[in-house]
Amino acid sequence: VQLQASGGGLVQAGGSLSLSCTASGRLFSSGAVGWFRQAPGKEREFVVGGNLNGARTYFADSVKGRFTISKDNAKNTVYLQMTSLKVEDTAVYYCAAAPLTFASMRAYYAGGNYRYWGQGTLVTVSS
Repeated sequence: VQLQASGGGLVQAGGSLSLSCTASGRLFSSGAVGWFRQAPGKEREFVVGGNLNGARTYFADSVKGRFTISKDNAKNTVYLQMTSLKVEDTAVYYCAAAPLTFASMRAYYAGGNYRYWGQGTLVTVSS
């Protein structure tokens, strides 16, 4: 299974951007999906993750209320919609997936639990 992330770019603070993550196989019909990001000079951090089969989705506090996640089963694609972007949202964004859902909320936060990773797409938010 391969993941292809796209949609990054340059946007002004307060603006919006939508990222896409397309899987080569039918991965997003079940299992766990997540988005992570890594800002320059910083460690990778969790953004959002969940089981899109149900209503279990978890967001980092820093993006709660501004970011949403959705999927298109027909296109085998997961979207990360980002609104009210801030300069501190600047980072390379990575999508990740696993064939099975995780047993706990904490597990979605851990990048090591995801088997598949996209190549990353750069989001730059200017002031």
